[in-house]
Amino acid sequence: MNATSIHVKRTATILRPDQSRVLLRAFNPGNRQRISGIVSRVLSLPEDRVGPMLDEVCAEFSPRHQQISKLFRERFEEVRELLSLDEEVSEQRQLLIGSYFLAEYSLESAALFNPSIVPHPDQSNLSPGALRFILSLRATGEGHISSLTFRAGVLHADHRIEILPAAKFLTEPHQIPNPLYEKALFERKLAELGTSNEFTRQVMHRLGETFALDELRTRVKEVKQSRLAVGTRQENKNAARGIWMLARSNFEVQFQPGQVLSERILFPATPAQRNGIEDARLVCFQKDDGTHVYYATFTAFDGEVVLPELVETSDFLRFRFITLNGPAAKNKGMAIFPRKINGLFAMLSRQDNENMYLMFSDNIHFWNEYKLLLKPTFPWELVQLGNCGSPIETEAGWLVLSHGVGPLRKYCIGAFLLDRDDPSRVIGRLREPLLKPNQSEREGYVPNVVYTCGALLHNGELIIPYGLADHATSFATVPLDEVLAAMR
Repeated sequence: MNATSIHVKRTATILRPDQSRVLLRAFNPGNRQRISGIVSRVLSLPEDRVGPMLDEVCAEFSPRHQQISKLFRERFEEVRELLSLDEEVSEQRQLLIGSYFLAEYSLESAALFNPSIVPHPDQSNLSPGALRFILSLRATGEGHISSLTFRAGVLHADHRIEILPAAKFLTEPHQIPNPLYEKALFERKLAELGTSNEFTRQVMHRLGETFALDELRTRVKEVKQSRLAVGTRQENKNAARGIWMLARSNFEVQFQPGQVLSERILFPATPAQRNGIEDARLVCFQKDDGTHVYYATFTAFDGEVVLPELVETSDFLRFRFITLNGPAAKNKGMAIFPRKINGLFAMLSRQDNENMYLMFSDNIHFWNEYKLLLKPTFPWELVQLGNCGSPIETEAGWLVLSHGVGPLRKYCIGAFLLDRDDPSRVIGRLREPLLKPNQSEREGYVPNVVYTCGALLHNGELIIPYGLADHATSFATVPLDEVLAAMR
């Protein structure tokens, strides 16, 4: 059998970007002086105008956002703290001031693409042979800023794909205000970042085996003010900044249990992420004790530099963001195997923008070494080769979907097979693409691209959600046995 004998079935389901899905986010109109001027103008309004103005704003925007008054109040408190505003302000005027420092952001105004699919943690109340799943998607809006959004659905026994309707409202999580850190892990990350010096050692010496953010802030301040800070003022300032940036980049967020999955949005929250959380590769990972946790490797983009990062969750309500360290933690397209292999975490990566690499580590936070796994070989992948999500374990081996870039920067999806016990051994590979853009899929934000960040095996069928021209998302299904039979 060859690749032309594989029966790939494209479904009619297409998820298109919806410009009406808007998120209410902080609006910063300028420096402190300009913010103060806006507040002063609102404060100068006659009291009898404040109520009607607030009612008008709420009437217009309440149908688009839940608990809008709560959001106005929270934003006012942030502005009050920024300006050290101690003036007595009525409740209605507080809310009105808050409304001037918020703006709607259309999350997916440009694109909804590069999906990844995993089994849902809740598999209750399903018909026989069905599987509930979670789909993560890259939503791109104004300024090409990307965030992570979700959908839920069901794979039925007959391979029919059902996507639940998207929620009307969108919500960002609350950041856990005082997260705990492990001292040994934090120290190791500081050393990997090259910010370990006498200042950082003095700070760490004053902390216990675990510590909270508030305690870290206090110890940094103590060392700054003590004679133990032996470096120059600039050296100590740089060290303190490095400590603080590391702490801010490793954080946790929490959604409320009542918020439906498609309402939950992970929007860029750190300087490293400010231009996007891109191409999350979800995997349901089996831990040593047999329980499961979900990891997603993603690309953090600050407008100039791309950095691989990790997010972890067990319930899709609480998410833990983790920096990845070590010389091998670089570039795009890192994809974790769904279990340890010979006692080690394993991951695919692309170190040089061209080839596929394999990495092992005893700690999921640190990646130091890599080994070349595959080079571009066939005409449709000669520009670049990379993975399309985490490997899928089959009896025949680890099935990996790949992406290849060919003439006119056309992206196609291929596949190869790795040995289950020794994934450094490639034991099968498709010579031709499994999926390539057809005439109806060519046009979009970026033409001639089909791409996925993760597929799922269900009842002998490979379920592949895939992005269309970096614009929308569709699905294809293909029998696993046909893919394996076509491997060479």
